[in-house]
Order: sequence, then structure tokens, then C-alpha cells
Amino acid sequence: MTATKTVASGNTKPAPKDAIALLKADHEAVSQLFSEYEKTRSVPKKKELVAEICTALTVHAQIEEEIFYPAVKAALKDKLLVPEATVEHASVKDLIAQLDGVEPDGEMYDAKVKVLSEYVKHHVKEEQTEMFPKAKASSLDMIDLGARMAVRKDELLAQAA
Repeated sequence: MTATKTVASGNTKPAPKDAIALLKADHEAVSQLFSEYEKTRSVPKKKELVAEICTALTVHAQIEEEIFYPAVKAALKDKLLVPEATVEHASVKDLIAQLDGVEPDGEMYDAKVKVLSEYVKHHVKEEQTEMFPKAKASSLDMIDLGARMAVRKDELLAQAA
């Protein structure tokens, strides 16, 4: 991606990502966190990783539900993909609630993280193979959508910090 330069300040900031690129980057980041979790035996590290996973997924789901899904639903006149994705988000949020702020206490904790990982993998696969191609082929302005999502994501991450 090319960088855009602000002449007055001399600051270089990255060109805005399109909405799908932003969401795919989130998917990849969370996938990496789950991989790290699977490899670690350290309880403090597990707790730290789960906190990161929960925050990332919560923010990601919120920008999808507030901005991306309504735009996709309207553009595609969708009555299947977005409602299904929203139901999947509810299951993910339920597991996040069970893990958030809880001490890693053995096999049930690990099992919840594993199931969360599997739910997320399933959800990501459906989005990337079904919803994203249809959204990309629609008349949606993915750059504008991505810019709005990036702003909202930054606000939500700041609130979470």
C-alpha cells in the first residue's frame, strides 16, 4: 500500500485500508493469538493472551455489527449471511463473558478457549468465503467503509485500554 503524506506536518500515515482488508487483518491477528495460546503452558501468559483475544474479538464484532453488517445487509438485500453471522457473534460473546477476567484454572478454561477458537475459525471461514466476495462485488465503497470502521475501532480500543 502506498502512504499518503500530509504536506503541512510532514507526517506520513498509511493509506486507508478497505473494509475487508481491515477485517482480514483482525482475523489474522486473532488467529495468531490463539496459536500462541495453544503453545504456552504459562498461566500468566494464558491470562494475558485471553485478555487480548477477548478485547480484539469484542471490538471486531462491534465494528462489524455497527458498520459493516448493516452496509452489507442493505447492499446485498441479505436475509441469510448477516443474520447468521450475528447469531455466531452471540455465541462468541457468551464464551468471552465466561473467560473475561477469569483466572486460567485448568481444563475447563482451556476447553472454553479451544471452543472459542473453533467458533471464530468457522465464522472467519464463512465471512471470507461467502460474505466478503459478495460484499466486494457489490456497489459498496470499501475504502469509505474501512475508514469509518478504523475510526470506530480506534475509539473502542481506547475505551478498552
